[in-house]
Amino acid sequence: MAEYKHSVSLDVSKCTGCTTCLRRCPTEAIRIRDGHAVISPVKCIDCGECIKVCQHKAKKAVHDSLSCLEKYKYKVALPAPSLYGQFDHMDNIGYIIRGLKDLGFDDVFEVACAAELVSAYTRLYIKRSDVKKPVISSACPTISRMISMNYPFLIENVMPILPPVDIAAYLAHEHAKTVHPELSEEEIGIVFISPCPAKVSYVKNDFSGERNYITDVVSIRDVYFSLLDVMKKREDEPLETTESGLIGIGWATTGGEATAIFNERYLAADGIENCIRVLDQIDNEDITSLDFVELNACDGGCVGGAMTVANPYIAQARLQALKRYLPVSPNRPASEWIPTEFFNENSIEYTPAHLLSEDRRIARQMMSEIESIKESLPGIDCGSCGAPTCMAFAEDIVRGEANVDECTVIMKMLFHRYLEEHKEKSVLDKLASDAAFKKSARAGEEAPGNASGPNPEGEAE
Repeated sequence: MAEYKHSVSLDVSKCTGCTTCLRRCPTEAIRIRDGHAVISPVKCIDCGECIKVCQHKAKKAVHDSLSCLEKYKYKVALPAPSLYGQFDHMDNIGYIIRGLKDLGFDDVFEVACAAELVSAYTRLYIKRSDVKKPVISSACPTISRMISMNYPFLIENVMPILPPVDIAAYLAHEHAKTVHPELSEEEIGIVFISPCPAKVSYVKNDFSGERNYITDVVSIRDVYFSLLDVMKKREDEPLETTESGLIGIGWATTGGEATAIFNERYLAADGIENCIRVLDQIDNEDITSLDFVELNACDGGCVGGAMTVANPYIAQARLQALKRYLPVSPNRPASEWIPTEFFNENSIEYTPAHLLSEDRRIARQMMSEIESIKESLPGIDCGSCGAPTCMAFAEDIVRGEANVDECTVIMKMLFHRYLEEHKEKSVLDKLASDAAFKKSARAGEEAPGNASGPNPEGEAE
């Protein structure tokens, strides 16, 4: 299996080992070792939660820079819909599209346009009788990776239609080849402007299939600050025209994708902990009456990604204002037929992150040891051992990655027990004697007639 390329990295020089990220990581991928955090590449899902909560800026997202445009003759920008919600007092998306061209892009293909196509295809897909319900959206890479690691029985529920960013890249590439047939593949740059590190990992690991048309991924944060400068210079000039409608832009926030299927039997949730709770309920068959489930790992949806700028709830309000005067959905498929190139049936494979051993007998034995060690631990999940929970610490011990003496609670108990059992009697007697002496001295000072200073009656001694 090829090595997974992660987009969340750690700067050890800035990390203080404060355990904030340790307690917030949804997959228990972080440990504190030698005074700093260590991220497990097997368990990390690149959700960016550690980036958001780290007060010391020790976690960061790895992505391409805008200088990547210099590599290509023809550059196409793929702006995520969440980009539009980053700007204050923005009443027309045309300012952003024009600004992207001023930054050096030759063309702009809005991911929101492809999102409207995916919504139309989803409406067709969930009507099929051979589809396992509820259908789970494949738009959030974090959720897809979570399912591949922890929910093998839900893999068939994930919608096999490619996410909007892949369809946008495909259509942008086809248009570029049509307009400039003289250009080679290496001369065309398809650059996705991403709100989160998970989408960077998705692109870098080629989850879209054999042909990945996205060449580079830059962050919304970098583009935002660059756009602020160029957009001010041409405020009074004619604007570019947006090709997307309110359905496509709605994909940037929670519920935008789900409501676009025009079916009331749906669920839309955001926040990684809420999403895990929903997946658990679906896996346990506690939720059975739904046709479609939209899950966004980030609070508020993609507007809450770790590579955005604005507060996600402010961005939501801005997008609502932008959608007010837009058409519902200018982008619709020509017929009720889903192109085969938009399917990706094998995008998710079961890759368990918590596999103890390939040998089932050894795995059962290790699990028994983990349970036994866990029972001997205090069970307060304090994180002082460097693991997020006592259960995780027990697993680390069995895997040989930690020692039981790293539990500070147990070591404190053992230390006090040792002192009680090994104190010499002479030491105890001395302490008792000292205490008695101090007590008698205090009693003497408090007795009448022993007060210091002159005689109360003024007589000489």
